[in-house]
Amino acid sequence: MRFDSIEEYITRFPIYQYAFLDTQDIEFNDRVRTICKKECPRYGKSWSCPPAVGTVEHCMEVCREYPYALLFSSVADVPDYSDMKALLATKAEHEEITRQIEQFLKDDAWKCYTLSTDSCSICDKCSYPKRACLHPEQMHPCIESHGILLTKSIEENHMDYFMGEQMVLWFSLIFLKAV
Repeated sequence: MRFDSIEEYITRFPIYQYAFLDTQDIEFNDRVRTICKKECPRYGKSWSCPPAVGTVEHCMEVCREYPYALLFSSVADVPDYSDMKALLATKAEHEEITRQIEQFLKDDAWKCYTLSTDSCSICDKCSYPKRACLHPEQMHPCIESHGILLTKSIEENHMDYFMGEQMVLWFSLIFLKAV
């Protein structure tokens, strides 16, 4: 499969690195969810996080309906890597890039399923579990919420995962199927 038009389009953005993946090569593992459950304050409080996204097995089935995936990263400078509020404030630009690339892909006759680098933050307070998601077409679940071992795909594609304590790498993973 040729991805020339996608590559030409994404060069318009400050994307640091990217790779096209065969979804059969993406590793899913229940242990990734342990991090969500033990370390993430959004666990059980967002439609973009477990348990709302379904089991890892379900997530794997959904993702593998798509034969390809575009994995890409962007970089943000952070004065203090330990300042979580400042670090998360840099996420908005990456999310906007992700939205624009996803829209281009849809307009270019691709069916997409998009995961991003962190839990959805479109709403100030998520409606989970009392009401349905207010923005299901815009909400991007977290990559790790699906049990995806992202570091494996990053390493296999010779991408960077850490660039020091003054920079943060944000990742998105857009699953693709031609329509």
